[in-house]
Order: sequence, then structure tokens, then C-alpha cells
Amino acid sequence: MAESTYKIVVVGSGGVGKSCITVRFVQGKFIKKYDPTIEDFYRKQIDVDSEAIMLDILDTAGQEEFSALRDSYMRTGDGFVLVYAVNSSTSFDDCSKLRSQILRIKEKENVPMVLVGNKCDIEERDVTTKEGEELAKTFNCDFIESSAKENINISEIFVKIVKKVKASQEADGVKKPKKKGCGSA
Repeated sequence: MAESTYKIVVVGSGGVGKSCITVRFVQGKFIKKYDPTIEDFYRKQIDVDSEAIMLDILDTAGQEEFSALRDSYMRTGDGFVLVYAVNSSTSFDDCSKLRSQILRIKEKENVPMVLVGNKCDIEERDVTTKEGEELAKTFNCDFIESSAKENINISEIFVKIVKKVKASQEADGVKKPKKKGCGSA
């Protein structure tokens, strides 16, 4: 049986650690210096529930000046890792805007998504774990806190999103034959 390939898009504000999470997961390294990303693409195979899954991971720009790129990658993504930094309430607030944008572009009420509170190793927090959990509940998605620096829950983020994508595709597979006609919601 051919392995499944999922397009995973890592989104969030600038400086929250999207690249650090992605590079830590793919290469096992931690990047110390901050170099704003425009767009980086990675591939990694992982095993989830005894199935080989190839991940095409798009690490996106958090800076506002690159927001025009968002529509295209949001359209093609199978699953989304929505990242904020626990020491930045602004990045936490931005998650709601990003989620709304993803749902609008995907034209769906729900897409496979994991909300990630990164930098959980930092003691000075602006966002509590409880606030992250509550936001994830309103988003109807999984929540996890991570630290790319300390390698906390990095693999778990990608396992969670793969499981969400698989479940979503299986659910869609059941519903696909019942396609509605043009114009119906």
C-alpha cells in the first residue's frame, strides 16, 4: 500500500517559534538566532498508528508583509499547526484571526488543526495553559504546549495533526458520495 502524504502548514505570528518547532521536528536541532521566514518547505516520514506517513511541512511567514502568501498555502493545506508563544498575548490573540482566515479560505466550518502554546519552558508567561485549553475548545481542536528549545512535545504536535487529518479524511470519505448540488450549503 502506498504511503499517505499530508500537507501540514505551520502558522502563527512572527517570532513564536514556528521554524524552531519545524526544524527541531525534522532535523532534531534547535535554532538559536531569529531569522524571519518567508516560506520554508520540509519533508519527513513518520509512523502513526503503525502507518508510514509522509509529511510535507510548510513553515510560513509570521510577518504581516507576507500575508498575501497565506491564501495559497491555506487553500492547499490538509492540516494546520497554529502556534503562539506563551510569553506573547498578542500572538495568542492572532490565533483567532488566523483560524478565521483558514476557515474562510477552506470554505469549511472545521479543519484539522492543533493549537500549540510554544516556549513553555519560559517562566514569564502572558498566556496560561488554561487559556490555551479554553481557546482550543472554542476552536474544536487539540491543544498542546511545547518547547522547541527543550524538545518538549515536538513530535507529539505532528502525531496529533496527522491523527486529525486522518480522521477528517475518513469522515469526508464517508460523506463524499452525498455531494450536494451547486449553491446548497
